[in-house]
This record gives sequence, C-alpha cells and structure tokens, in this order.
Amino acid sequence: MTATAELAIDVTGVTKRFGGKTVVNGIDLQVETGEIYGFLGPNGSGKTTFIRMLCGLLTPDAGSGTCLGRDILHEQALIKSEVGYMTQRFSYYEDLSIRENLDFIARIYGISDRKAAVDRSLERLGLANRSAQLAGQLSGGWKQRLALAACLIHGPKLLLLDEPTAGVDPKARREFWDEIHRLSTEGITVLITTHYMDEAERCHRLACLAYGNLLVRGTVAEVIDAAHLSTWSVTGADLPALAESLKGQPGVEQVVPFGGTIHVSGRDAPKVEEALAGLCSPGHQRTRIKSGLEDVFIGLMDHAKDNFS
Repeated sequence: MTATAELAIDVTGVTKRFGGKTVVNGIDLQVETGEIYGFLGPNGSGKTTFIRMLCGLLTPDAGSGTCLGRDILHEQALIKSEVGYMTQRFSYYEDLSIRENLDFIARIYGISDRKAAVDRSLERLGLANRSAQLAGQLSGGWKQRLALAACLIHGPKLLLLDEPTAGVDPKARREFWDEIHRLSTEGITVLITTHYMDEAERCHRLACLAYGNLLVRGTVAEVIDAAHLSTWSVTGADLPALAESLKGQPGVEQVVPFGGTIHVSGRDAPKVEEALAGLCSPGHQRTRIKSGLEDVFIGLMDHAKDNFS
C-alpha cells in the first residue's frame, strides 16, 4: 500500500461475537480507493460478518475505523447510502422483470430520475434486451448481472461483493471479473469474498481468513512468499499409495492430488526432499515447483486453529 494513498476502508481491531463465539477477531484492514481487495477463506471464516459490519448492517463489538470516510460505529446510515452490497444469495423479486426490480431499487435509494438510472444500469450490464424478462427465469449468470446492476444503480463508491460468482459458469465468471476491473479503473473500490483461487489471483491484494482470524495479507506474490513453502510435483504409477505413504513423514505438511500429479509441500525443504527420496520408486518423477496460491491456502487452513471446536 502506498503511503499517500486515499483509503476507502481503514479499520482497526474489528471484532464480532455471537453466542460467546468470536466470529471476527480483531481484524485490521486498509483498502485503497480504486483497489480490488480479495477476502479468501472457507465457509465460517467470518468474511460475511466482516462485510456486514463495514456496510452498517451489523455493529462491531469492538474496534473502530472508517468506511468511505464515515465512522463504522456512528455513521452507518451514511455508509449504506454510498455502498453497493451484493449478497451470497439472489435476493431480488423473481416475479418482477429485470426493469421492475431495478426500478424498485432506484425507488428505495430515492433516485430522482429513476428511468434514466435504470436505463444506464441495463445498458452497462448488457441487460437492455432482456429488461422485460422475469428475474425468476434468468440463469445464474444473468441473475448475477442483475444483482450487480442493482448494486451500481445509485452510483456507489464502494462495492462489497459476498461470493458473487458461486454457482456461475466459467464464461459468466470471466465476464463478471472483466466488469469488476473496469469499475476499478473508474475509481470504484471493490472488496470481494471468494473461494476460488483464480479469482483471488485477479485481486490487487488479498487477505486470508480462517475462524475469524486474519492469517496473512498482501499481493498474491507476497502471500506466497510469506508462507516459506517448498513444493514438489510428483508423477508416476500408483500415486494414491505414494500419497498415503508420504503423509505424516517428517517435514511433509501436505500431500494434495492435482490431476495426474500430487503436490507435496512443507516448510522444511531438506526434510521433504529426504522423504520423497526415500519413498519414491524409480518410476516416479519429481520436480520442485514454485508453490501456488492454492498450496499456500491449504497449508494455512491446515494450521489454523478452529475456535468452534
């Protein structure tokens, strides 16, 4: 993060508890204006709860900070008016048309020229030719476009997108991300949660969460480098048996199938190499490779402490 950058999100120690369990634990986060910032983590890691605190739907139990320059504790109504929030589930009226749904959202935001605002959103997201179609008849990709159009209709400065591409086909996902990058170039800030490694790699920076704790943050390269993980790709016969033999060996922290190979990783490279040398047969080929984000993510999750057990 550049020292002079304007921050769209600047929060410290944000914490939320439910029923005696801490679901967001003292998170600090700074996001620059116009940045695409990814939140990567499994279900139950606290991503959705954190987003809801940023946009004023939940009040933190501890912590402080600002979202778009507004205090997250005392100016929640102002934050809501300047943020577009896209939930995990499609939440629009399925018995209304695309245009009717967008007109309803425009009415909620008190937009004076609703027709012009709706027309702009329809055109931007390629929905104009389908404007009369009922929302309930749309495929997952088109529902996603409608949801994003609704998020943008009031001209927000920040988008909070909660797993927006779940259940969407690869082509629609790629088109969605192209649009997100166009919005970023216009100065709109995006905080997006995802399970997908390829999506995380399209973010300017990202943070990995598990069980409410922020484990690591930075660019993809910084996150990978910070893990100090060494990885080998192994091919050959009977890889499932080899994988089982490698698990639990000194230095071997994870063994993961990747198509016709297995990835074997650990932070103590000499011990991993020793385990491979001892268990691989002459018919196995092993190559040291650069650890990928998925290798690092799996390693982080394996070492994260579950506070719900």
